[in-house]
Amino acid sequence: QLQLVESGGGLVQPGGSLRLSCAASGFTSKWFAIGWFRQAPGKEREAVSCINFSGSDKKYADAVRGRFTISRDNAKNTVYLQMNSLQSADSAIYYCAIDESPGWDQAMCVFHVGMYSAWGQGTPVTVSS
Repeated sequence: QLQLVESGGGLVQPGGSLRLSCAASGFTSKWFAIGWFRQAPGKEREAVSCINFSGSDKKYADAVRGRFTISRDNAKNTVYLQMNSLQSADSAIYYCAIDESPGWDQAMCVFHVGMYSAWGQGTPVTVSS
């Protein structure tokens, strides 16, 4: 059974850092990509970052580029999102999701929500003083 489990969220002061983790299990795709999305109260879910299987392709939303870094450890089937210089606008529930459609390790990741077949339960991030 495909399962994604996020961890690492919490309360942090503005300017602080958090590292989110997404552990995947039960997947059938050999070359899966992982995306991070977030949803704040009253707002639509938005893409934050994604990474392809090999790690050669990484994408970031304009709002987080230069502050967030995505990485993955395929030996552990885990993807990380290092979030630095956090702002109140970053407060949201953060979800990771898996795209099992790629046919090879260099296939690029995408921000299209519809490409992601399974989602984690989410981890809350609150940035507040």
